[in-house]
Amino acid sequence: MRVLLIGANGYLGRFVADRLLADPAVQLTALGRGDDADVRFDLASGSPGALTRFLDAVHPGVVINCAGAIRGGARELTRQNTVAVATICEALRRSGCGARLVQIGCGAEYGPSQPGSSTAEDAVPRPGGPYGVSKLAATELVLGSGLDAVVLRVFSPAGPGTPAGSPLGRLAEALRRAMQASDGELKLGGLGVQRDFIDVRDVARAVHAASLSAAQGVINIGSGRAVRLRDAAAVLARVAGYGGNLHELDGPPGPMRTAIGHPRTEPEHPAPVAYPYPDGCGSWQQADVRTARDRLGWRPRISLEESLADIWMEAACRI
Repeated sequence: MRVLLIGANGYLGRFVADRLLADPAVQLTALGRGDDADVRFDLASGSPGALTRFLDAVHPGVVINCAGAIRGGARELTRQNTVAVATICEALRRSGCGARLVQIGCGAEYGPSQPGSSTAEDAVPRPGGPYGVSKLAATELVLGSGLDAVVLRVFSPAGPGTPAGSPLGRLAEALRRAMQASDGELKLGGLGVQRDFIDVRDVARAVHAASLSAAQGVINIGSGRAVRLRDAAAVLARVAGYGGNLHELDGPPGPMRTAIGHPRTEPEHPAPVAYPYPDGCGSWQQADVRTARDRLGWRPRISLEESLADIWMEAACRI
């Protein structure tokens, strides 16, 4: 099976590439903007015609799109997450390869949900920020393209390679600094949100399964269990062997605070922080993952504790 993987050097794309390369039946070609890609191509600025010519030459059976941006202004997010997908869809429509498209969406497309609920694929999306809007627009383009396509809405990925700027990455970095400074108290804020964390290696397994299946439409990829960020912080502290106290700060944001991890040199009286989680999904998000089980034969295998241990191992290497 010839597979064209777009975004192979990204956070999710690296693990998808590893998973596909482990399958002897897959012949993998990586397309991206970096020098390490087999073919260099910028989806946000390249023409559909140029991509069509490449598709006709390579003739993949499956195209997997892991590329995109998670940070930046609305304009950049739209270019990288929406315009890029429009280019892929148009190129596939023009091409004679007949490839199946596996698009990586995100749980942020749903926006805030009712605490205690599980979000199924038929929920009405109401994204709470430009990132979710740009990804939802991409999903709508894929679903309306007439292609053989499936969109995997990945909730909150975790595990090795977690970006240092993500909430879990910042937690690990705050612990690293506290342990390096022999600080007996770690002040943390913004830990009240609950998210559905899913290991990136389980996500890669889901992408592999989707590429082999005939499933179409939207499929949620998550653990099916919401976890409070403060509980994730406690697990991180345990696997790190941190013997100090975790002091949680709540209340309105103060000008001298950061969202996670506060230096001891800060003033004593500024109000603690309770910054919103950066995905625009409010205080709660939990995936209903029955569709992934029924249509892909997929279930998560890796526990959150293992994911957090791997995040800590990478942070500890910086000590």
